[in-house]
Amino acid sequence: IAATQPSTNWHLKENAREHHTSKFSSEELVVRRGQDFTITFNGTERPEQNLIFIAETGPKPSKATRTLATFDISSTASKEGWSAVLKSSSSNSVSISISSPHNAVIGRYRLSVQSGSSSPASLGTFVLLFNPWSSGDDVFMPSKAECEEYVLEEFGIIFAGNKNHISSFGWNFGQFQGDILNICLSIMDRSLYYRQDPVTDVSHRHDPKYLGRVLSAMVNANDDQGVVLGNWSGKYEGGKNPSSWTGSGEILQSWKKSGFKPVKYGQCWVFAAVLTTVLRCLGIPTRTITNFSSAHDADGNLRVDEFYDADGNHLEKGADSVWNFHVWNESWFTRNDLGPSYSGWQVLDATPQEQSGGIYQCGPASRHAIKEGEVDLDYDSTFVFAEVNADCMYWNYDSATGKKTLIFSKSTEIGDSISTKAVGRDDRVDVTRDYKYEEGSAKERDIFKKARKKLGLEDKFDPTAPRLEEIEQKPDISGKFKVAGSLEVGKDLNLLLVLENLQSDAKTVNVNMTAWSTLYTRRRVNQIWKDSISVTLAPKEEKQFPIKIKYPEYQQQLTTDKTIQVTALCHVEDGIQVLVKRNITLDNPAINIQVLGEAKVNKEVVVEVAFTNPIDAEVKDCVLQVEGSDLLQGILELRIPPLKASEKSSTKFKLIPSEAGPKHLLVNFSCDKFADIKTFKMVNVVN
Repeated sequence: IAATQPSTNWHLKENAREHHTSKFSSEELVVRRGQDFTITFNGTERPEQNLIFIAETGPKPSKATRTLATFDISSTASKEGWSAVLKSSSSNSVSISISSPHNAVIGRYRLSVQSGSSSPASLGTFVLLFNPWSSGDDVFMPSKAECEEYVLEEFGIIFAGNKNHISSFGWNFGQFQGDILNICLSIMDRSLYYRQDPVTDVSHRHDPKYLGRVLSAMVNANDDQGVVLGNWSGKYEGGKNPSSWTGSGEILQSWKKSGFKPVKYGQCWVFAAVLTTVLRCLGIPTRTITNFSSAHDADGNLRVDEFYDADGNHLEKGADSVWNFHVWNESWFTRNDLGPSYSGWQVLDATPQEQSGGIYQCGPASRHAIKEGEVDLDYDSTFVFAEVNADCMYWNYDSATGKKTLIFSKSTEIGDSISTKAVGRDDRVDVTRDYKYEEGSAKERDIFKKARKKLGLEDKFDPTAPRLEEIEQKPDISGKFKVAGSLEVGKDLNLLLVLENLQSDAKTVNVNMTAWSTLYTRRRVNQIWKDSISVTLAPKEEKQFPIKIKYPEYQQQLTTDKTIQVTALCHVEDGIQVLVKRNITLDNPAINIQVLGEAKVNKEVVVEVAFTNPIDAEVKDCVLQVEGSDLLQGILELRIPPLKASEKSSTKFKLIPSEAGPKHLLVNFSCDKFADIKTFKMVNVVN
């Protein structure tokens, strides 16, 4: 090789088009494994003669760890290892097609070339990613539409609320924006696994199940100074309220800018959304999943115990809990460790709930294994199985005596309306049947028994298990809360407590009622209201009791999750207690986005956001946050003057779209009375 450094043409545009990497905003070549790419370089004499290429990655590249490959020019691409095929050559330049194996380690590679006995000359660096378009790859996804959605789509919809009232909000994953790819590569290099043994860690980076597990640990800050610090206290001083984020980009950029200090604060959907960004960026098909009435079974007995005092207050006793909703991830890859039937969607969860192998990480758990009750299969299948299947036991607890009495148990409470965004549409798809057989069916109970048996729970004497005579008792009355009217922040809350006497003799019932503001995890924050009534129900009689909680009563107490738990503990004379409860999620008032005119690439377009103050008091400290990949750079923040009662505000701003196609604009509006009113609008950008 001549003394001059070869200059390399990476054919960025053509290679990116072939490799589905055009959306990366990088000056560096980004390609996918198992597929050839073309480079041209000069500075070599008689180039095609005995050229040897060297591709290496990681701190100590070696052939043994498959982080170093040396290969010469061959006539055809190799199926097994790295290879180079000559495309054309002239007196001073040479065009080469380079192929990597389907199971190559992913990450940043250094590429050099050597001619004869001279020392290697560097051609530069490139980044190698997973390839869901290639049938030999562990992450191969046969449907092109699914590859588009789960790898290339930067916009997502996350479902929240509760099972009676599902709500949703948009999220900007932004996996192709700015420096996100580099940040994702540095996340891998900051994991505990890498710090303990960098050589082994890098050598495992060909395996999506390994990386999925490592990254589920790195997205939370526990153990490893990872990306996001969780906070479920209801108090978020010194950081951002988890419900105020609208995308992952700001979080990942903040983590890097701060010198890799955890970003404050996240809750489950933030962890899941950031993990989606990182995995899509690296080429692993990934989506967010919301499970309603999600169990957190801390002791692994597939049972969740909830405790109430005599007044009907939900007590914080025991480590088990049920969340209104919980968001985790599914990623698509093969499970060579378990066998072909367990391949496909795998559950990963970056929310730090329980340790696994001494670290806050969870998964990958095969979704098929969860459905079939195979709770002994790697990784963390028992925990995920309980999240969607645990049985619920409701206890009355007397703190003076320490006595607990079973009120009732329910096996159909947990794991409801499991939801994800549709492919190519902004709709909800229900995937509950992919996690379990129909609730109440014999098959579903058989699977539950099979899981208990695998965990050795079926014949253990459990002193806390209810005795048979307790379970057999049938209540004399039934009750439920019905919603009367709208569930909106700023309006009074109207409910009906409906009680029905199931017996043919009259019953006297003393009812203790409470309403608490809670977090979405059902953790109590502030008591809003309490009342007690005594009623007599004639034989088989049904009665309704109206309950009104006025806006001024709850306004100060409400959390930004806008959730209220109402309970009525009914003490039936000479009968067993009946617990009636309902979790209510209030809706924020609406906010409207209008695009004024046609959105064209590189042309200004005006957007108007309108909000009407629905309450009869002034709202102030109003802030509008706007973001959207390919519509604007970073985040636009606009301050809005205070709004009097019923006053409408209209705010206009300009966008300059940078790419054609369906793009999503996300808006977040906050003021002193309403937190984080979110909406999104699809903007069709034309050339």
